[in-house]
Amino acid sequence: MSKDTDDTTARAFGIDIGGSGIKGAPVDLRTGEFAADRVRIPTPDESTPDNVARVVAEVVRSFDLPDDVPVGVTFPAVVQHGVARSAANVDSSWIGTNIETVVGEALGRPVLAVNDADAAGYAEAVHGAARGSNGVTLLTTLGTGIGTAMVVEGVLVPNLELGHLEIDGYDAESRAAESARERDDLSWEEWAARLQRYYSVVEDLLWPDLIVVGGGVSKHHAKFLPLLHLRAPIVPAQLRNAAGIVGAAALAARAAGVSVPTGS
Repeated sequence: MSKDTDDTTARAFGIDIGGSGIKGAPVDLRTGEFAADRVRIPTPDESTPDNVARVVAEVVRSFDLPDDVPVGVTFPAVVQHGVARSAANVDSSWIGTNIETVVGEALGRPVLAVNDADAAGYAEAVHGAARGSNGVTLLTTLGTGIGTAMVVEGVLVPNLELGHLEIDGYDAESRAAESARERDDLSWEEWAARLQRYYSVVEDLLWPDLIVVGGGVSKHHAKFLPLLHLRAPIVPAQLRNAAGIVGAAALAARAAGVSVPTGS
């Protein structure tokens, strides 16, 4: 039975673990806004499970967090039932490690772990660019690679690795990620042609009702999104750097039985 988001259950805590920084903040589940200023601490140079867990605990200790507040963490890896199955920009010793166990023991409380792109996608569905959209929402983050997440009628489908689709003999992100635009010194028009090919293939596979584009380059969306011609509307993400924290918090709350918006 789910709890209502009244004054005592309207918050959850989100932590975004990245290769360069570990960020956290309490989130108002009704609005998707931070309930206090975010705290960021650099990721340890030796980003082993124990070292990262200690920094996560330091971030959480920066807040007066009641014991019953749900806590969610994002992680740059495929996360299957709390276990890291890959590792991007963190120590390879994370592979096979139960993130929820390691971080939960450091915090002394239960933790939900989720892939970073999944958290961002869920946040956009609940509080961002896809709020109010029905059906299938696809989020893609264009950066060093291409992260992907899919939310269907408010439910996250985890661990889609659609940036690694083979298209025309190439790993898709090696041609269409924002890093490829920089590497190959592409104009916006040239890059848009590669994005058109990528999104056309993905659209034919998934038939999304809405595509949301995130990543740092999304702030330049006016330079390339109008050049794309797809069946589904394609729009820039709204939450930007807050998306991971907001999504992790919302997913942790939902897992704890707290009623949160579905985005539909």
